[in-house]
Amino acid sequence: MMKPVMIGQLASETSTKVTTIRFYESIGLLRSAPRTASDRRTYDASDIERLHFIRNGRRLGFSVDEIRSLMGLAQNPDQDCGAASAIAAQHLKDVEERLAQLAVLRDELAMLSQSCTKARMADCRIMKAIGKGHPQADQ
Repeated sequence: MMKPVMIGQLASETSTKVTTIRFYESIGLLRSAPRTASDRRTYDASDIERLHFIRNGRRLGFSVDEIRSLMGLAQNPDQDCGAASAIAAQHLKDVEERLAQLAVLRDELAMLSQSCTKARMADCRIMKAIGKGHPQADQ
């Protein structure tokens, strides 16, 4: 059995800020840690494992709610993973939509940066496009 660790050591072992650990506790992703007689939080191996799960989920871009759902599914290890697959598939769809939006943004920014003639600021196509909300303003 692992010796309980304090919040600073948990933060160090999981590359997580102490404030982030406290936040995860406050929203229920991590259990409220038991406290010592001197009122210091203590964590065990299950907390470290859970925090790694949360961190890896965030690294993959899952929202806090998606991670909460996935963690809930993990409570039933004998059920099939269809629900987890559905969450991941929806997340992938969301990522693909964001990538498509970023590709459009990249193209607009490339066009704008190439349109700069180094003219006076009053004639700057970049500033005009930003002001009007579309990249081809006053061309």
